[in-house]
Amino acid sequence: MSKEPDDTTAEAPHTIDGSNRVAEFERHRRLLFSIAYRMLGSVADAEDILQDAFIRWQRASKTEVKSPKAFLITVVSRLCISHLQSARARREEYVGEWLPEPLATGVENQPSRIVQVDESVSMALLLLLERLTPVERAVYLLQDIFDYTHAEIAKTLDLTEANCRQLLHRAREHVRLARPRFKASEKEHREVLERFQEAAASGNMDNLLALLSLDVVLHSDGGGKAPAFPLPIYGPDKVANAVVKGLRILLSMKPVQRILQVNGEPGIVSYVKGRPQSVFTLQVNDGRIDAIFIVTNPKKLSHLPPAVS
Repeated sequence: MSKEPDDTTAEAPHTIDGSNRVAEFERHRRLLFSIAYRMLGSVADAEDILQDAFIRWQRASKTEVKSPKAFLITVVSRLCISHLQSARARREEYVGEWLPEPLATGVENQPSRIVQVDESVSMALLLLLERLTPVERAVYLLQDIFDYTHAEIAKTLDLTEANCRQLLHRAREHVRLARPRFKASEKEHREVLERFQEAAASGNMDNLLALLSLDVVLHSDGGGKAPAFPLPIYGPDKVANAVVKGLRILLSMKPVQRILQVNGEPGIVSYVKGRPQSVFTLQVNDGRIDAIFIVTNPKKLSHLPPAVS
């Protein structure tokens, strides 16, 4: 995969005094957010990291900054690693299963737009990356997604090139073993999503089960509260029953539902009284659903676009 483009094709001359510092940071903001969101799986945390990086950028001396872009990527990457190391304990204490924060990737003028939308922002891959150590995650993303060299990554993360290669090998093995064999096109993904929505809403278990793979798993964050059933849920029968039960409760709230591009793939956002109530996304593999992701924690939904009346 090629290195993500920045907002400009060439880096501006190295002038970092006064208002130039603000302008230079803004030139790289989308790239920096792209890195931070993929590292953390959280819009709110990524924005906090960028705020912290901006403060460090403002305070940096001229001798510290040979390349503004390289300096900022280094600061953001290291801040993300530190954040993940401290976040592990918090995520283990999270009530319910921890899931990434949904990002509306198909909506213009969102405050947290990323440079490039691809598989690396999917809910499935972001959740998979949680299995990696923070440094493995950084090396994998900087090399395989942002196409930085081992030498660049080693300098950014203060590692040796040999260590980078070892970390990348381990990370790729984790990702390769859990990736779907056949990624669905956006058209197929949307068709499966709509068929699933119709079957679940009508309670048609036969049609619902026909869409689920034998290894299907349901992930839900439980809204940050104690879930009504153990999570994750494995197997088509249990998953289908849980989805129908959950949808019945949701429909009793008379939601407005929109199909939006969520993390690069079609997903269903349900609004109750104008506020996002839940986000429902799927992983489709070879025409069937391998995984379902349901996010209901209101803190993770606050960045989504408003309902259209």
